[in-house]
Amino acid sequence: MSGKSPRLVRLGVLASGRGSNLQAIIEAIEGQALSAEIAVVLSNKQDAVALERARKHGAPAVWLDPKPFAGRPDSREAYDRAVFEVLQKHEVDLVLLAGYMKIVTAVLVSAYQNRMMNIHPSLLPSFPGLDVQKKALEHGCKIAGCTVHFVTEGVDEGPIIIQAAVPITEGDTPESLAARILEYEHRIYPRAIQLYAEGRLRVEGRRVVVAEPGTPTVGFHSP
Repeated sequence: MSGKSPRLVRLGVLASGRGSNLQAIIEAIEGQALSAEIAVVLSNKQDAVALERARKHGAPAVWLDPKPFAGRPDSREAYDRAVFEVLQKHEVDLVLLAGYMKIVTAVLVSAYQNRMMNIHPSLLPSFPGLDVQKKALEHGCKIAGCTVHFVTEGVDEGPIIIQAAVPITEGDTPESLAARILEYEHRIYPRAIQLYAEGRLRVEGRRVVVAEPGTPTVGFHSP
């Protein structure tokens, strides 16, 4: 035995806002519950709190200004090519969308097929897009929740990795419901990443099969 430690999954986190899911991931790493490291945090917003969180924990933080790309017929694709260059530079294995308020294009989706995850605050396929807690309450739902899924070109349409259900209580507002869902987001996102790190995820069409421990399938395998 060489005694060499297995290589950690290098995470590239794309975030536009406060980065609370990023913080949960960082804490899972620091608590040794997640076999990963933050390779880079990238934002399209210069003042994103997520960038400050990255710097605080010693991770590279990159602001990529979208303004120079505006007005081009391929502005979204051109921006994503620039994002891809940053991710490549930092040798990212797995890309995580964490409150990233841009729709990624085929440029990134194809480059990171089944290697890009998103966290969404509803039980997909119900309520993709925005204002999901408001929609759940308007529809009289009894249960809400959150979903981690692989990213495809369709908005919030990718294969589901893991979900958590959150009961809706009488008197809930979109804000109170969102706050409770967020607590579960912070639990299941690190868990989904760890399943990937253990090589236990296999995509079969629209389904993600999770293998039992000790029987790796596809995903990240330490060399």
